[in-house]
Amino acid sequence: MTETLFQLPQPPAIPVLGEAAAYPLGRIFCVGRNYAAHAAEMGVEVDREAPFYFTKSAVNAVLAGATVPYPPGTVNFHYEMELAVALGAPLFQATAEQARTAVYAYGCALDMTRRDLQIRERKKQRPWDLGKDLENGAVFAALTRTADWGVPRTQRIHLAVNGEVKQDATLAELIWSVEEILCHLSGFYHLRPGDVILTGTPAGVGPVIAGDRIRGQVDGLEPVMLALTAPE
Repeated sequence: MTETLFQLPQPPAIPVLGEAAAYPLGRIFCVGRNYAAHAAEMGVEVDREAPFYFTKSAVNAVLAGATVPYPPGTVNFHYEMELAVALGAPLFQATAEQARTAVYAYGCALDMTRRDLQIRERKKQRPWDLGKDLENGAVFAALTRTADWGVPRTQRIHLAVNGEVKQDATLAELIWSVEEILCHLSGFYHLRPGDVILTGTPAGVGPVIAGDRIRGQVDGLEPVMLALTAPE
């Protein structure tokens, strides 16, 4: 093994219910505007021709229950509750059946967003990286194996801040299903175990401040929680 000059941070491994070993987090792909009501609240049209994506760095992820500082460079920090899909098999130019069988587990996740920076860059037709790919910007709860949960159908997806419900929808409202997303995305990437896809957020996104506590859940899955402290 080649000796390196210094050690780099490693992504967290996500616990899996009923497993002694954790799920190694590789790449994080996120689907944009996958609920019509959320697209409307953001003032944009739903693109029904195909899903579109942005990415987050795995080393910026944290596990549920973390307490993190309010991030720098923003005054409009938003929560987004999402269903996470964790792959357990490689996929390339997948069929629907291959996509179904490749999903190892599902989980709850937060896509935390510097909304002011995202909107600023969007208006200038620039990438969203400053708004989306930030330290502590992806939060993962423990995963539940597909065999122990099933598949996304009409399960409730919801989020509360300090106990007050802010997002409340069902997975039936997804514009692009998990299978459709995996078939499409695997036409552009050789997907592999360790890849996690966040499938989009329902309407009701909004800002949080230091001192707030976030709790989100999809029926039958472990909840995802995050607490915010003052900026460092």
